[in-house]
Formats: sequence, C-alpha cells, structure tokens
Amino acid sequence: MTASSTIRGFFERDHDRLDDLFASYQAHKRSDMGKAKDLFEEFRAGLERHIVWEEGLLFPLWEQKTGMSDAGPTVVMRAEHRQIHQLLDRIQSAIAAGNVESDRAEQGLADILTSHNMKEERVLYPAIDQVMSEEERAGVFRAIEENAAGRQAGT
Repeated sequence: MTASSTIRGFFERDHDRLDDLFASYQAHKRSDMGKAKDLFEEFRAGLERHIVWEEGLLFPLWEQKTGMSDAGPTVVMRAEHRQIHQLLDRIQSAIAAGNVESDRAEQGLADILTSHNMKEERVLYPAIDQVMSEEERAGVFRAIEENAAGRQAGT
C-alpha cells in the first residue's frame, strides 16, 4: 500500500494544503484584506469539504467495520468538527465586519486543528487503512472524485 493509495496519505496531503491556505490568509489579512478574504473562503470551503468526506465516507465505514459508533474516535472527531465550525463562523463574522482582530479565534482554530489533525494522522487514518479493503479504499477515493467533479460542474 503506497502513501498515495492510503486514506492517511490522501487526507494528510489535504491537511497540509489547508494549513497552507490558512497561513496565507493570516499573512495577508493585515496588508490585503481582499486577498485574505478570498484565501479564507477557499480555506473554509476546503475544510468543510474535508469534514464532509470524513463524516460522510470515512467515519461510517470505520463504525461499520469496528462497531464503534456510540463511543470511540469518530465521536471525538465529530465533536471537534462542531468546535471547528463555531470558530470558522467567528472568523467569518470578523472578516465580514472588516475586523482583522480575529487573532483569538484564529489561534483557537489553529490549536484545535493541530491537535485534531495529529489524532487523525497518527491514530485514526492508519486504523481506518488497516480495517479497509483495497476495494473499500478505492470506493472512498471514487466518491471523493465524484464529489469534487460535482462541485466543479456546479460552479
């Protein structure tokens, strides 16, 4: 199993891409708010899509395979996703108000994402790779591609 064909490899790369977008937003927010706003919107859309892939594809497969649906890592990840959405909303509101002073919310988001991504990359994704067959993994990647193609066709 190569890194490019694993859940861990795919989702780690997406984490890295999202981290880069968030860092670019932060780098621009005090000097070019228009650019910063565009970067944040791209970051938010990508992060929300990432969460949809996890909650709609990965977590149900994990829960089906392991029987862990009322407790376990996916319950924790979903709770953290709710916190992430709340912080995204706070930052979005600050941007909409033309307020660049959203540092506390941004730091909160950065902190939760660092911890959240580490748990996923070191524990959950490798565990998911272990319980999934090649066919199931390929099905996840097909569903992700179809989702991405559907979004592009709708834009």
